[in-house]
Amino acid sequence: MTIPFLPPNSDRYDAAVEDAIATCNGDLRGALRALMLVNEQLESELVELQAAMAAFGTVERRTDQSLH
Repeated sequence: MTIPFLPPNSDRYDAAVEDAIATCNGDLRGALRALMLVNEQLESELVELQAAMAAFGTVERRTDQSLH
């Protein structure tokens, strides 16, 4: 059984890069493309969450106003 440890940030990033490249069978272009697609998905989710938070805040303000 191996015991994981947290290497310094630069080592973690290097390891993440190596993992991404290995996942794409050594294809640097494929690894970069995959990371860009994941980033795009995360940005889309962030926009959706921000919209939901804005809508919730609006509803909450309306509720607060009706109580006073």
